[in-house]
Amino acid sequence: MKNNVQLITYVDRLSGTDIQGLNSILKEQLAGLFSGVHLLPFYYPIDGSDAGFDPIDHTVVDSRLGDWQDIKVLGEGHELMADLIVNHISAQSKEFKDVLTKGKQSPYWDLFLTKDKVFPDGLTDEQQKKIYRPRPGSCFTEFSLPNNETAEFWTTFTDNQIDIDVKSNLGQEYLSRILQTFADNNIKMIRLDAAGYAIKKAGSSCFMLDETFEFIDELSQQANKLGIETLVEIHSYYQTQIAIAKRVDQVYDFALPPLILHSIFSQDFTALVKWLSISPKNCITVLDTHDGIGIIDVGPMDGKPGLLNDSEIDSLVEQIHINSKGESQKATGAAASNVDLYQVNCTYYDALGKNDFDYLLARAIQFFSPGTPQVYYAGLLAEGNDMALLSSTNVGRDINRPYLNQEHVAQVSHKPFVKAMFELIKLRNSCQAFDGEFLVNCQTTNLTISWKTSEQSAELMVNLANRDAQITIIENGSSRIINLAELLNA
Repeated sequence: MKNNVQLITYVDRLSGTDIQGLNSILKEQLAGLFSGVHLLPFYYPIDGSDAGFDPIDHTVVDSRLGDWQDIKVLGEGHELMADLIVNHISAQSKEFKDVLTKGKQSPYWDLFLTKDKVFPDGLTDEQQKKIYRPRPGSCFTEFSLPNNETAEFWTTFTDNQIDIDVKSNLGQEYLSRILQTFADNNIKMIRLDAAGYAIKKAGSSCFMLDETFEFIDELSQQANKLGIETLVEIHSYYQTQIAIAKRVDQVYDFALPPLILHSIFSQDFTALVKWLSISPKNCITVLDTHDGIGIIDVGPMDGKPGLLNDSEIDSLVEQIHINSKGESQKATGAAASNVDLYQVNCTYYDALGKNDFDYLLARAIQFFSPGTPQVYYAGLLAEGNDMALLSSTNVGRDINRPYLNQEHVAQVSHKPFVKAMFELIKLRNSCQAFDGEFLVNCQTTNLTISWKTSEQSAELMVNLANRDAQITIIENGSSRIINLAELLNA
């Protein structure tokens, strides 16, 4: 995919309508901004218990949004990325309902993972403690079967998301069928959602095992043969991301968002520059997504030091809560259902106290960091925390999943920050220096990031003490300087 800025969005939550409506926004209000679009789950149904990440049928477009032909048309103007939800399927799927009706006699029995498949001799307390959990509670849910029997199924995330046995023939056929559907309908890249949890092994953490790497390798190779690139979505220790990057097309740089916040809050770029000097170059960069702001990605793990220490992480999280006036606390941890142990739920704009300069600076740093930038639809428009939606659903991540429409996009496109953001995106897309050599250095409050080819260069210089940031572009023998503060006031 092109090394230009990409959009991350739900179809309906940005357009207010369907795929054709989204296509209209991309051709009108957002014309010329995005070469690629990551379409968050558009499968049937989009309004399950996890906003589409619990598909009943992964090969069917929710009819409220359109059909595969609409996806094909959208893909003619933009490179499309879709989610391959590797780890699980909805408990409401025909396959799992058949299992509940027929038990082990169901032709789909082997598609799903039960506790006894991994622990045939029973699960000991010691084995249970080793299992890495993304959320509170047990990773098993007991379901009733015929003849008064029961079975405990793996439910890594929620009891409506039944884990697939990806090593079984049925599991492999299931994933292959989805890949082929994507290839037939203009999907050029897939995000392997929750791939780190796909392989379970007794006596292990059941997360990012050697066997997991092998599984990701095989699935990536299968996708590549169909002309599809892969992006692996893993929240874990930062060294894990570096290791994964060597084995796949692309990984997320999930360490970047908290490190940028830490830099602005502490007025110290040291930790950020350490990361940028070793971070994978084959990555997708983000500040915000449909999930929360990752914390585990920069922290210590299993006695190994992180990019930030525990005290720095505590300060980071506390400052987010302060800047958001406590709204992030209402959406994070035990305060809201469907919680994650490793994320703070808050818009990035609110995490920065709705400070336009700091937010534009954060985006500039993202665009100058190694990798291909993705911008989340709510972050693009500097949307604030959606407390009304959070209150109505009590799902923490809904704080950053607002329902917008074409009229709203047209209205907010005139806001000073959004206009400046659009200009920053155009600059990132038009400058070929970003395909060149990367250099970064800092002196605590001062940061310099540059990209150079033989004919062009782009440099971002930041002075946090003076709250000054400017971009210098040299191309075709001439130079231009873009001051971020002036860009906001243009």
